[in-house]
Amino acid sequence: MLEAGTATVNGTGLGRLRVRRDRGDGSVVPETSLLARPPHAVYVCTMSEAQPAVAEIAALVGNPARANMLMVLIDGRALTATELAYVAGVSPQTASEHLAKLREANLISLTRQGRHSYFRLGSAKVARMIEGIMVVAADGPRRYRPRWNGDDQLRTARTCYDHIAGRLGVALTDALVSRKHIVLTEDSGMLTRAGERWFSKFGVTLDDIRRGRRTFCRPCLDWSERRPHLAGALATAFADRCFELGWIARIRDSRALKISAKGEAGFKEALGVTLDAGDLPELHAAE
Repeated sequence: MLEAGTATVNGTGLGRLRVRRDRGDGSVVPETSLLARPPHAVYVCTMSEAQPAVAEIAALVGNPARANMLMVLIDGRALTATELAYVAGVSPQTASEHLAKLREANLISLTRQGRHSYFRLGSAKVARMIEGIMVVAADGPRRYRPRWNGDDQLRTARTCYDHIAGRLGVALTDALVSRKHIVLTEDSGMLTRAGERWFSKFGVTLDDIRRGRRTFCRPCLDWSERRPHLAGALATAFADRCFELGWIARIRDSRALKISAKGEAGFKEALGVTLDAGDLPELHAAE
């Protein structure tokens, strides 16, 4: 036989159900429903001052004017406030306000040279963050997809902060991996014995870059090719050597790189890298 009743909980009027269970011998055992049990403690995790201010950084980068400034600095160049104001499409006064906020968050740094002030990205980590956002944005709704700020030269070969990106960067990385000079995982990499010999012969001083504090070798997802290119201190030294050899050169006011005829022959001989026939008109036109 079952009997039910109600009671008031802490004066709130919340009913609690009591059930009397028949043992079969005529006696009953009172039971209390879940409503009558003490509520479980609820723990809420809040952001403390010691934790990264993700929302703050996201808000800074999310402003269109500031985003344009950061994207134009991703090639490692240092630009003046006037140049950045033009890129952002804002007045010099407004640009100064944006630059002050970016500096305060260490997203950019300031270098003074005589009467002029130059701004550049605060670190390679900032460049990696911007490149990552561009990759995510490219997969988003069409209205949020980044547009090219140049012709197909930019996609063929460009700088990603201080290393080579685009079709050329991905092709070079593929060649280094296939020849077992480097081994790349999802977020790290290493140089093999064969790779040490190859880079040393190529003219890269490995001991110098190993003494630095930067990550030695890692993959960087190329936002136009959606495949990794080589990043880290090793990639920077490799790019610097390619500049020294005259295989690649910067194009003024652009992240795009010009590949010389010497470079085409050099990349083919050193790593067997040749670009598709569809890329050649742009490369030759840049010379």
